[in-house]
Amino acid sequence: MAIDLEKMSRKELLELRNRVEKALKSAEIHERKEALKAAEKAVAAYGFSLSELPLDGIKPTKGVKASPKYHNPSDPSQTWTGRGRKPKWVHDALKAGADISDLEI
Repeated sequence: MAIDLEKMSRKELLELRNRVEKALKSAEIHERKEALKAAEKAVAAYGFSLSELPLDGIKPTKGVKASPKYHNPSDPSQTWTGRGRKPKWVHDALKAGADISDLEI
């Protein structure tokens, strides 16, 4: 069923586009329903329902702080995880001749 677009008027092309957009939306809704049914069937095979599973399946790690690995010997409340820029107290300790392993917790 080939459509000769070259012979269609602008009005006919716009109408065709609108019909195609509606058909695409309808097809997407249908495919989403089918995907949901397939997902429900798949998790049911493991004895779960979709509502029992997290949406992404993985807990987010964003915002989880790393534990400190280094501390300032002269002020133990100052710590550093070893990530990002070195704090001033680390630079000062290294300049004074300390080894980074001396600052480990």
